[in-house]
Amino acid sequence: MKIVGIIGAGQMGSGIAQASAQKGIKVLLSDVDIALAEKAKAGIDKALTRLVGRDKITPADAEAALTRITPIGDYAAMAEADLIIEAATEKEEIKRKIFEAAGKVLRGDAIMASNTSSIPITRMATSSPDPARFIGLHFFNPVPVMGLIEVIPGLATSAETVARTRAFAESLGKQVVQAEDEPGFVVNRILLPMINEAVFVLGQGTASIVDIDKGCRLGLNHPMGPLELADFVGLDTCLDIVRVLYNTTGDSKYRPAPLLVKYVEAGWVGRKSGRGFYDYSGDLPVPTR
Repeated sequence: MKIVGIIGAGQMGSGIAQASAQKGIKVLLSDVDIALAEKAKAGIDKALTRLVGRDKITPADAEAALTRITPIGDYAAMAEADLIIEAATEKEEIKRKIFEAAGKVLRGDAIMASNTSSIPITRMATSSPDPARFIGLHFFNPVPVMGLIEVIPGLATSAETVARTRAFAESLGKQVVQAEDEPGFVVNRILLPMINEAVFVLGQGTASIVDIDKGCRLGLNHPMGPLELADFVGLDTCLDIVRVLYNTTGDSKYRPAPLLVKYVEAGWVGRKSGRGFYDYSGDLPVPTR
């Protein structure tokens, strides 16, 4: 892939843009407003500068990567892209509108991918111009650091699309896990029920936030506890994924924890809002209960 279009310049889209640009790929970065795409590029500039300061990359490499990223205001410029990646919020109706709009400029040999973390690929492919060239491409946050990408073919995805998408993922220096088009795929099918269960444990008063996270860090040898991780991912995103699992499978084991719903309704969605299971307003995170 020589040119990649990325729709959605938030945390995930920015990370995909940075990782791609650092590997020599030209990136067309868009959002609902070009100002948001330009802000995202400025954030990538700061991230690259930090890498230079830690001697991870050279100043010349940082400058070259940044010049490969072009903020754009609409999808017309993506007509030259070999691959268009949707990295918008985890709402199916929003994603479908993006596929329909971007599909109008998608080249006849280009691939359209979704960075969805849970929504069925086969179902969303019906909003693309060619389901054979539609695929799931699930990155993990923070994208420049995390070494994994899930590749998820839909029922109609062609073998050529799978091969080209895997090659792109590997060109970024990532390891690939290929998953069938089942709710949550591999990682989130395992991770989100664990996070959801941790919230049930908290809500039922079995243990405190600190002890739940300590127990999982030390007892399971995880780098961070499930509630801390939920704050990092975003409680709203966690709830969206759990609801997809529950609504798609109909299995009661995926029902959202009531306390998770309450935190999202309160706007306490984690690090990005300054408060979730921990309060991030001070120098160090403090448990909220």
